[in-house]
Amino acid sequence: MERNAIIPVVNFHHLNQVETVMSGLVDQGIQCIEITLRSALAMDALKLAVSLRSGQFKVGVGSLMSPEQVDAAVRAGVDFLVSPGLTPELADALAQSQVPFLPGVMTPSEILSAKARGWNTFKLFPFNVAGGFNALKAYSALFPDVRFCPTGGVDQENYKSVLESPNVISVGGSWVAVPFLNATPR
Repeated sequence: MERNAIIPVVNFHHLNQVETVMSGLVDQGIQCIEITLRSALAMDALKLAVSLRSGQFKVGVGSLMSPEQVDAAVRAGVDFLVSPGLTPELADALAQSQVPFLPGVMTPSEILSAKARGWNTFKLFPFNVAGGFNALKAYSALFPDVRFCPTGGVDQENYKSVLESPNVISVGGSWVAVPFLNATPR
């Protein structure tokens, strides 16, 4: 994440969008993508993206909500895993995956639970509901060793300001890939 300040979060509806979006991102200097498991073809899109990646490009999967989804993503060969929140079973699966992961948190209790596992980098989701900039400021004082990747409410209007927060390592959002989702396939 330190090498990718902006993580495009993409929900594919057609497989022919995958290569176009990935190429468009690379053309913009973006070297990663988080494919969400929110459509019927999400796993196929994920596998296709993994097969198309080259160079430093990283393919991750988001919206992981079960150990079974973690296992399927790991078998697909992803580079990173992202969850919107945590259950004990999901946390165990992420920890056992041997793949870098970004667990989702929103409250101090969730942060404390995840820190008890030895983790210090989290997806702050949904950023706008979790308190936005005020939450980042409060969490910076309360948890000075914690870093966040805010998503959900981060957009082209505010992402630069969000990235300026000292406890933000990167941001995620769907706005980044929208122009490429509607482009003609290459």
